[in-house]
Amino acid sequence: MTKPLRVTVFLGLSLDGYIAGDDHGLDWLNLVQTTPPEDTGYAELMASVDALVIGRSTYDVVGSFPEWPYAGKRVLVLTHRPLDARQGVEACQGELTQVLDRLAHEGHEHIYLDGGDVVRQGLRAGVVTDLTLSWVPVILGSGIALFERGLPQRAWHLSRSRAFPSGLVQATYTPRP
Repeated sequence: MTKPLRVTVFLGLSLDGYIAGDDHGLDWLNLVQTTPPEDTGYAELMASVDALVIGRSTYDVVGSFPEWPYAGKRVLVLTHRPLDARQGVEACQGELTQVLDRLAHEGHEHIYLDGGDVVRQGLRAGVVTDLTLSWVPVILGSGIALFERGLPQRAWHLSRSRAFPSGLVQATYTPRP
């Protein structure tokens, strides 16, 4: 596979490793929302991203937000179900590596993966070049876990860590060779 220069994961998760509640809810993320908002690097990330590859469940959840969080970006949704796509969004099927290869051949250089299943596919395939995890100080007890049994063992290098006044702790990792 010819992969894009960067494949980024940037996720919030609970202390016990969940990225969403049992109902795919994200309301627990409000625990760290401040006024003005803390600069977690998300805006900078989105300014550098060429395209996003997201899972269908993530698309359904973020599609219900008051504002579309990926405005102005090309978004590919990995799904096997019919998709009533908004402008700039396209449904695609197949292996994540095939989708990334297509994007690289089209000239994209920085891809953002979003959604648990898509992120796990990226980790399994070894295509994630940077992984930013932001731990929210809450234990959910159940929900949609980021990590699952069966992911391949891989060592990561901590390239940056930060703690925020809200209690959010963020760490960015890159794969070790």
